Amino acid sequence: MHLIIGLGNPGRRYEKTRHNMGFRVIERLSEAHDIPLTDNRFDSVVGKGAMGGAAVLLAKPQTFMNLSGQAVRKLFDYFRIATEDVVVVHDDLDLPFAEIRLKYGGGHGGHKGLISVMQHLGSRDFSRVRMGIDRPTAREDVERYVLEPFAPEEKDRLSMLLETAVEAIGEIVSSGIRTAMGKYNGKAIKNFNEEV
Repeated sequence: MHLIIGLGNPGRRYEKTRHNMGFRVIERLSEAHDIPLTDNRFDSVVGKGAMGGAAVLLAKPQTFMNLSGQAVRKLFDYFRIATEDVVVVHDDLDLPFAEIRLKYGGGHGGHKGLISVMQHLGSRDFSRVRMGIDRPTAREDVERYVLEPFAPEEKDRLSMLLETAVEAIGEIVSSGIRTAMGKYNGKAIKNFNEEV
């Protein structure tokens, strides 16, 4: 079974913010694969189902971003998931907006949600789906920036990026992270008026 975790913050206040990219991908996966997110346990909202014939567990930790690892560990232990079958979806300041990057293992890049997951799993050996949100301008505070909603002119590209993430996760589940990396890494969602 694959455990697919979207990182974010619970509550209406944070729903549409840049920091909640992980939650939004999990919601799109839920819709695309008819996996209802109706179970509230292990400090998470979860849904159990299948993608392409493979068993998956979708999860949105409800512990707030910086404590995500607490919820992830509970799911990991109860469902006896192998670390190589964990997929974590998160926003990434180091990628341009609307770019996706898949990765296996490695560091946390200062992302507090990832730091918590690594600490509680005691491992870095899991897959990540990094969703580019770009960096704020030099004058804007990073914490404030990630907790702001996307600008209206970003909405179309955001929707396409979320759909691409759903496809990429399907590839991870069906073909493995290496194949998915070769297919999706560095994929940037262009403006509609740009040549693709």
